[in-house]
Amino acid sequence: MALDVNIKITDRNGVTHEVAAPTDMAMNLMEIVKLYELAEEGTIGVCGGMAMCASCQCYVKSDTPLPEKSDEEEAMLSEAYNVKENSRLGCQIHITEDLEGLEVELVPYE
Repeated sequence: MALDVNIKITDRNGVTHEVAAPTDMAMNLMEIVKLYELAEEGTIGVCGGMAMCASCQCYVKSDTPLPEKSDEEEAMLSEAYNVKENSRLGCQIHITEDLEGLEVELVPYE
């Protein structure tokens, strides 16, 4: 049975959106932001979700357990702007049932 998880995403204007993200479509958080049009066209997922641009960087605001960062994600975040301890790349957060209640804030676009 397909489940949707509820995620709160604060956009770059400070508006929080509660969205339902499908767990059965192999999507990632960056694709959910694009699906719901929560960032201006061309300002998120610039590299197509390859962990090569940091345009989908977000701050994780909840205690939701996430998978460890890959070496590629760590490397990209080491070169990105506005990085904080809770920074993650949305393209590297795959939508699973474990993400129920996730809260993130999109990092300002540079």
